[in-house]
Amino acid sequence: MKYLSVVFMTVAAVCGVMGRADACTGITLRSKNNSLVVARTMDWSREELDNMYVIVPRGRTVRSILPDGTAGGLEFTSRYGFAGLGVEQPEFVIDGVNEAGLAAALFYFPAYGKYVDYDAQYRDETLADFQLVSWILSQFSTIDQVKDAIKNIRIINADPRTTTVHWRIIEPGGRQAVLEIIDGVPQFYENEIGVLTNAPGFPWMTTNLNNYVNLHPGTAGPTTIRNLRMTAFGSGSGLHGLPGDMTPPSRFVRAAFLQNCAVPQDGGYQTVLQAFHILNNFDVPVGVQFPVGGVPDDMPSATQWTVATDITNRVIYYHTMYSRAVRAIDLSRIDFETVAFQSHPLDMQKQETVIDVTID
Repeated sequence: MKYLSVVFMTVAAVCGVMGRADACTGITLRSKNNSLVVARTMDWSREELDNMYVIVPRGRTVRSILPDGTAGGLEFTSRYGFAGLGVEQPEFVIDGVNEAGLAAALFYFPAYGKYVDYDAQYRDETLADFQLVSWILSQFSTIDQVKDAIKNIRIINADPRTTTVHWRIIEPGGRQAVLEIIDGVPQFYENEIGVLTNAPGFPWMTTNLNNYVNLHPGTAGPTTIRNLRMTAFGSGSGLHGLPGDMTPPSRFVRAAFLQNCAVPQDGGYQTVLQAFHILNNFDVPVGVQFPVGGVPDDMPSATQWTVATDITNRVIYYHTMYSRAVRAIDLSRIDFETVAFQSHPLDMQKQETVIDVTID
């Protein structure tokens, strides 16, 4: 574990105390052969995070981080092995899937959620928000199991200065739920649309879609006003008015329509590649989140990595801001009974691969 100050800086950074990080976007796709793919971006514009992938075997025991920085909270031992992508330290898994096919991920959720306050007399029941994904993936195979178990734990901020996050949980059969903690009470929402961004809360986001009932794929018109015939300037005009800014409500609407317009692919792998193409629309240039002259870093992108998980076939695919080369973690090739706990950087070399095809 890292010392208290480092843990606080980590969680504060990702949750946005020191800047803006509220641009993560998640989608869900199915292939023609019914493979289920969930994908998302992980965005943080203030600084480059220590991004890593983690492989966790069965039988690994950890304790949750408490607000004083010690690992003295809830203790849990992995019933299921899992793999996932995390930030800063292996305990902070942001997005992953376990060997049973249950997937979970956290997304920034500022201002609208509220955890319970830390109470030392309940330390053995206390779980830091940034460790909830690891807890879910290590313990459960269904959403209902999570619902039952969460009644017996107290979710808190690892750092009391930070804001909140919310989570999506996906079963291999396709059921998906969003977990938000409102006034200290866990609230689960069935997520039939399969999209998630940030704040406001999930029910508001789905209601807001009604403002865009006029949008449709294809070309609008032609139409006539008196004797004036009007035609679209180009194809795709049926989505004219689709919001293009980077706010969470606009990204939610844009993701919902782009996902809905996606042409089903033959299998899981092809659907993963399709998910990456769709999420290209949500890459965040560093400069858009700060005023002119105020960009704090020279990172290639505020979208530090993008992940697409084929839940059906248990394969995690990702690319990063440094390399668009897609890398894969195939859970079927991992023996979670014998594999050692491990974590590795997402980029072994922080450089885009460029192939010179110049003809001499």
